[in-house]
Order: sequence, then structure tokens, then C-alpha cells
Amino acid sequence: MSLQDIWRALDDVVDPEIPVVSLVEMGIIRDVMEVGGRIVVKMTPTFAGCPALEVMESDIRARLEKMGIDLVDVVRALDPPWTSDWISESARRKIKQIGLAPPQVHGGDFINVLDAPVTCPYCDSFNTTLKNSFGSTPCRMIYYCNNCSQPFEQFRPL
Repeated sequence: MSLQDIWRALDDVVDPEIPVVSLVEMGIIRDVMEVGGRIVVKMTPTFAGCPALEVMESDIRARLEKMGIDLVDVVRALDPPWTSDWISESARRKIKQIGLAPPQVHGGDFINVLDAPVTCPYCDSFNTTLKNSFGSTPCRMIYYCNNCSQPFEQFRPL
């Protein structure tokens, strides 16, 4: 079994908070390697204190055990910190399809991104208003579309 096979299998492990995208698509799984007969999966959580960390680690182990890989270490890597720029284009499309505005790509320029208009995931209008900086999870903000009258959440650019 190759590392490429393992990467493909890990693409089945979904994000517990956004189950339409995988941990690979979210850029949370950063590396997979074989070290001394063990498979080591390096993951960078979206937040160091993410409440879903243990669930993600358990799901990673379970998926690899299903392939017959029992010697698995899941290692948390916090440096560099996770950035929403790591979210793949396919994940951004899936996030939008469920009515969640994906974060803008910022390349480290947070000032301009925070001032940039947010596109409504329903009608693609930029005529939106921030209603609350805190959504249902720490990584989301609540917006309202003045064009289609829909409230929606945006995945916070980090």
C-alpha cells in the first residue's frame, strides 16, 4: 500500500463541523509518512483548542484501521498555524453549496480581507451586512444578504 493510497483513504475522513468536506480538502491533514513501520499523519487543527480534535484523530485512525493499518500516530502540528488559505477550491465550492460563504483567500493580508465585501452564497450578491462577528462556531460570522434577504454564515478568514 502506497502513501498515495493512504492520502486517498484520508480524503474520506470528513470535517466534523462541515461534513461535506474532508480533512484533506480543508488542509487540516498536512502530511502522511511512514516512520519505522508506523504511519504518521500530521494534522494542523483550525484552532489549537478545537473541540473536534479528538473526533478527527479517532476518525483518522478508524479509516486507516479499515485499510488494515493498525500502527498509526496522529501528530498535531501547530507551527505553522492553520490558515483558511489551505482550503482547496473543491472544498470552497462545497462549502458554498451548503449556504456557507467560504473565506476569502488572503495570502496573509488580513486587513484587506476583513474590509472586503462578503459574497452571499445564495445569490452571489456583494450587498451583504455583517450582523455578528460570532456565529455557531468560533470560525464563523453571521451575515445578512440585503439582496435576497437570506441570513448566512461566513467561514472566518484565518
